Amino acid sequence: MTDVVDSDELLRRIQRARAWAAQEERSWRARGERLGREDPGDPGEARDAGIRAVAYGVVLRVLDEILTPGRHATPG
Repeated sequence: MTDVVDSDELLRRIQRARAWAAQEERSWRARGERLGREDPGDPGEARDAGIRAVAYGVVLRVLDEILTPGRHATPG
């Protein structure tokens, strides 16, 4: 990536990435729940969807912390 971007463009890119991660988290979480209900005998796919949902959730929290530092800190 050799593009030079200003801070406003960087912020827009981070916000787009955050929105995408949020959508992916919701999508994978819903897929995992649906698979768990439809085929409880094969938990592999539902588990994989759950893992992906957690991974996107982590990305979402990291991007949230970049956009609003300290707001999401855990006490203690």
